[in-house]
This record gives sequence, structure tokens and C-alpha cells, in this order.
Amino acid sequence: MTPFEFLLPYSLDEALSLLDPEDPNIRPVGGGTAVMLMMKAGVLHPTRLISLHKIGDEHASIAVNAAGELELGGLARLADIERHAAVLEGWPMLSLALRGVANARVRAVATIGGNLRHADPHLDMPPVLAALGARVVITGPQGSRTVNAEDLCTGYYETVVARDELITRVIVPAQAGPGHYLKLTTRAAHDWPALGLAVVLKMQQDRVQKVHIFTGAATDRPTRLARAQAVIEQRGLEADALRAAAEAAATEVPLMADAHGSAEYKTQLLKTALPRAIHIALRRSRSPA
Repeated sequence: MTPFEFLLPYSLDEALSLLDPEDPNIRPVGGGTAVMLMMKAGVLHPTRLISLHKIGDEHASIAVNAAGELELGGLARLADIERHAAVLEGWPMLSLALRGVANARVRAVATIGGNLRHADPHLDMPPVLAALGARVVITGPQGSRTVNAEDLCTGYYETVVARDELITRVIVPAQAGPGHYLKLTTRAAHDWPALGLAVVLKMQQDRVQKVHIFTGAATDRPTRLARAQAVIEQRGLEADALRAAAEAAATEVPLMADAHGSAEYKTQLLKTALPRAIHIALRRSRSPA
């Protein structure tokens, strides 16, 4: 292994000063799960790793703000978010989706900021947070800026976060209504998905006012299925409308083949998954707590 620096800053400003916008081999480390895997695979040969463990407990906080939004520090661990009482009560879709991320050992150390920054299209959190309407706060030498979660990823392992910036906060509005993340894998439930589908419905009694549908794993980034949304918003939740929405979804975006399935296979998964995800979301919303 090529020698590298391992630095331990004690503040956010110090951590940012150690990053370099021109050097892709300088990386921040939160939980370190993705960085370690890339190093083992030989695709990352770091010159410097910057541990974020000591920059302040406030960066790992989980709280509900005065506006009723969930605020997650960029270093909040996935397991802590999954089990947090406020998340269980107000953001059940998020908590449930987190249970299927990797395994308990990974969730105990992986951070929400690192998870989003990694931008592997097979990750579960990007489409879930996009469907929930989350916002991501990015901090760099020039200060902080906020982007919508659906605009964070720009391609395969690519985001709008610059090399000298960090994801410092994720803000999730109150869950608008019934929601569900359907993760379809070829093996165990915690495996990489062949298709991920996140759905959130805003209802007025039994009528759909608004729906947000995002796919993951089958596309190079979380992708909104706008045509499918329009079908449901116009025609409702009857079986024929959901079938039409599924057909619209399958023709809306090109799906990518990978080790988990061909594009044709994923297209069929999407047609099946969309009505199923909506039915599960509605059923869960009607079940007693």
C-alpha cells in the first residue's frame, strides 16, 4: 500500500482547509465504509485521508427544527437515524428504508453525509431523500449553499459537491403522506438492489394531490419519473391508472444493465414495482401504529 497522511482536525474549518479542490486523492472520512472498500479494490490510492470524527458533536445531531423539519448532521450515523424516536414517528419511510441498507455493522458507522457524497447509483438513501423532498447543505471555503436532494447526484459516482466541500446537513420536510421505498434485490434484502423505487403520496382523503416517484439502481442517479407521476395525479389510484403509470415509467428513462440484471429485466421489475410500492405505502398508512 502506498503511504498516505491520516489527519485528525478538530473543527469544520480546519477540516475544510485540509481538502484540495485539485487533488482527487485527498478524501474526507466519516464512517469510512466506502473509502475502505475503494482502497481494498485498488481504485483509490489516497495521498491524504481527513478524519471528521473530532470536528464537533453538532455535526452528528438528529433533531426536529421549529418548522417541523428533520435536521440531520452530515456525520449522523445511519443506525442512529434509523432508530431515532422522532424519525420513527414522523418519517417512518426513512426509518424503514434504512433497515435495508447494507447490514447492522455498516449502519453503525456509515454517515448520512458520506452515503450521499459517495453517489453510487445503487445506494438507497439518494432516491428516498429525493422523494421526501430533502435539501442538502454543502459547506466549503466560501460558505454554505443548499441544493435539493434530487439535484445532488449528477452521474455515476458524481455529485455537485466540490472536492473542497463537505455535506454538513440534510433537511427533510415533514413526510407529506404515505410513502414507501421498495428495494428489489437478486439475493438478500440488504444486497445492492437491481431496482430501487421511492414513492411518496400527498393525499386529500382518498384523492391524490401530488405524488413523487424516484427510481434508483436502474439509472445512473436518482431519477424522477415525471410521466408516471402525471398519470397518477390525473387519473388516481385505480388499477388501470396504476398500470398506465407503470407503462409510462418503463418508457420514460433508459434503464442501465449491470451485474444485477439486464435493462429489459429491470424494465419489467419497474412495471411490477410501481403499483406494488403504492399499495404498500397506502396499506402502511392505514395500519395502526
